[in-house]
Order: sequence, then C-alpha cells, then structure tokens
Amino acid sequence: MIECLNCPDDKYTAERDHCFQRAVTYLAYEDPLGMALACTALFLTALTVVILGVFVKHLDTTIVKANNQTPSYILLLSLTFCFLCSLLFIGHSNTVTCILQQTTFGLAFTVAVSTVLAKTITVVLAFKFTAPGRRLRGLLVSGTPSYIIPICTLIQLILCGAWMGTSPPFIVIDPQSEREHITIVCNKGSVTVFYCVLGYLGSLALGTFSVAFMARNLPDTFSEAEFLTFSMLVFCSVWVTFLPVYHSTKGKVMVAVEVFSILASSLLICIFAPKCFIILLRSERNSLQKFREKSSS
Repeated sequence: MIECLNCPDDKYTAERDHCFQRAVTYLAYEDPLGMALACTALFLTALTVVILGVFVKHLDTTIVKANNQTPSYILLLSLTFCFLCSLLFIGHSNTVTCILQQTTFGLAFTVAVSTVLAKTITVVLAFKFTAPGRRLRGLLVSGTPSYIIPICTLIQLILCGAWMGTSPPFIVIDPQSEREHITIVCNKGSVTVFYCVLGYLGSLALGTFSVAFMARNLPDTFSEAEFLTFSMLVFCSVWVTFLPVYHSTKGKVMVAVEVFSILASSLLICIFAPKCFIILLRSERNSLQKFREKSSS
C-alpha cells in the first residue's frame, strides 16, 4: 500500500495487510504447564499434610521427641502454605491475588527458613554447650532459639507492610511478550522493596545454611544437621539460579519460572524423609534403647 499504519496494541498483523485481534493469555489451569504445576503443588501439599499427620500420630515416640516437636510442626505448616501460595500465581490475576502472591510467598518462606534456623541452633546448643555451668546452656533450657521464628517473621512483615504502603503490586497488560497474545501479569510495584524482601529472605537462608554447614558433623543419631544443610543448599541454589532466569523470560513463562522456583525450594520437606522412613518402616529403631546403642557404637 502507499500508506501503512501501525496496528493498535490490542491487535497484530501477519501479512502486513490486516490487523487481527489479540487474545488475552495468562498461565491458566487449562494450559499443560499450568496444570502440571498446579498438580505438583497439590501433591506436595497433600504429602506435607500426611507427614504432619504421621508426626502428630507418633508424637510420643523417641524420634519425634528428639527432633524438636513444635518447630517441626511449624515448619510443616509453613511449607504447606508455601506450596499453596504457588497456586495464587496460576489463573487470571487481579489486584488482590497480586498482593497475596508476594506477601504470602515472602512471609511463608520466612517462617520456614527461620524455623530451620531455630532447629539448627537448637542442635548446635544441644551438642556444644550443654555441659553444666555453661552460660549458653541456659539459652537451650529456656527455649530461646524459638524466639528466632517470630523475630525474623516480624522483620519480614515490616518489609511487606512498607511494600504495600508505598507501592504495592498491581495488574499490567504486557503487549510485547507475544505477538498474537496480550499477557496479563503482576507488576511488582516498588522494585526496591521487592528486592529488599527477597534479599532479606536470601540473607536469612544463607545464614541458616552457614550454621547448618558448621554443625553437619554432629552425631547423626540425634542430629538432623546433615539434612538441614542439604535442604538449605538446595534452597539457596534454586534462588541463585532463579534470578537470572526470571529476568531473561517474559509473560506466562516468567510466572511459570517463579512457581517452579517456589515448588523446588520447598523441598525443605526432605528433612522429614528419614524420620518418616524410620517411623513407618523401621519402627524397631524408633526407641530410646536403639538410639543409645547406636550412640555407644
């Protein structure tokens, strides 16, 4: 033609002779990718609930008592919320779900990581500073490590509150990601506060991994430090990999990467695999006598 016109943002052209209407797209439950991620999240949620039920049912057994009952319950509940919060990223988003995505994610993982930190510090205090007369022995007896959980969560809550008060997440329409579709995504709002929330969580995870790594050689009969170290290594590796991949993708693929990172980093649940194995399949080892025999040997 003598004169060409650009198509509006809500339309596209194939042969440069006509404008076609763009379809609105997002990571839907009907998509194979969205369905796979949703099914994985529901399966891991059900698995976490089953593990919690096993621990509650066998709460009077030796292995449950030896591994900090209350922090274990808190960790399992927070992991349940971590898995469920990934469902907020799937489906048609609105302003409410955009806000819930980030706040639920940040707070749930903060509770989970701070609980792992509290469990790790408890293990270290139990094996390093329990001699009579030691000053730090009183910290273990008084349950001081348990205060780590509400303190760390409160700091993250303040950061999330500042985020929501200054520039909360909101819905945006992305016409650039795909030629034939308009993608609905959640804008993070204040990028600075978003990275503060993510950076705080990363610092907490790195500190937890460092403490767990230093305690990894404690006696395995009672200690879960090796499993805590492995779980935090997986957690840190996932989020170090997440950042460059997240920024190199667009549209619903970017959302899928974020959901996958949440599900992968929630493999903190593997901490409980050895305990469930002993409780369900090796019940004869779940006794104080067997613990003492293994410790003596």
